Order: sequence, then C-alpha cells, then structure tokens
Amino acid sequence: MFAEFELAYHNQYHKAYGDPDRLVMAKKYWLECLADFHPEQLVTAARRLVKSQDFLPTISAVIRACEESYGLFGLPSERDAYTEACRAPAPKAAYGWSHPAVYQAGKATDWFFLATEAEDKVFPVFAYYYRQLCQRVIRGEDLQDPMPPALEKDPSQPLTFAEREQRLARLRAALDI
Repeated sequence: MFAEFELAYHNQYHKAYGDPDRLVMAKKYWLECLADFHPEQLVTAARRLVKSQDFLPTISAVIRACEESYGLFGLPSERDAYTEACRAPAPKAAYGWSHPAVYQAGKATDWFFLATEAEDKVFPVFAYYYRQLCQRVIRGEDLQDPMPPALEKDPSQPLTFAEREQRLARLRAALDI
C-alpha cells in the first residue's frame, strides 16, 4: 500500500515520510490501525483511493474504503444489509438472505428493536454487530445459514365438532364459567 501511495502521491509522500525512521513509525502505526482488515481489502481500498483522491489518504479514509469493499467477500454494504434486515418478512429464518451475516446481525440487534425504533437509534447498533460479523467472515469463518422452521411430518387433523364441544366444556369447567 505504501509503495502504491509513493508512486501515486510522490511529492506528498516524500514530504510526509521523507525520513526513514518516520516511515517505519508510520508503517507500524498504520499496521496497528488496519490490522482488522484483510490484505485484499487494503489493496482494493488503496487503489480506489488513488483513483479518487487528489491528496495522500488518511487512515480514516482507508478504513472507510475498506468497509466499502465488503463485496469482495460476498457481503452487502452496511446500509444495504440494514435495509435488507428491516424489510425481511417473517419468519426471518425462512427468508432468502443475501448473506448469513445480515441475518445474524439482525438477530443480534433484535428483530423487534429493528422494527419499532427509529433508524438513527437502531442503525448504529446494527452496524456494530454487522461489522463484527463481517470481520469474522473476512478472517475465514463460515457463518451458518439460518435454519427455517420445519414443517410437521404428519399435520394433525382438525378436531371433529363433538371433540371441540367436549374440550370447550372441559375448559369452561376448569375456569368455572
């Protein structure tokens, strides 16, 4: 990444990291700040920034670009994942999720909370869980698809009129009505 920045931002790069000791310190600091991201994400983010920014990128710009590159791993963006989680019909486990991380983040956030609270309150919570799950996926963990509810093997037959009357009478007797 630093070699790419040096080629693209030659003068700015040498002004910022001209001293070898300063360059070593900067690389250690950047490594510490970007340790959560996959190398492929970092390369993609660096190339995207080189193509779109006039000035040497900051660490926060690289982090934002890395978070936008979840698509490399089949993950939707945070905003798309949030929208999908909010719009998914019940039963949630039976829905065809774009990625299991979206379902897991929605479940961790709480479906009721997602459905009833304002976006400015819910989105940060959802994004927190989703980022954690994305990091697990990027590290190679295989998240399991949700298990849809199973159907009964032999659906029960409806009660006859006489059986319903009998159960209703027992219920009335138990409740003393």
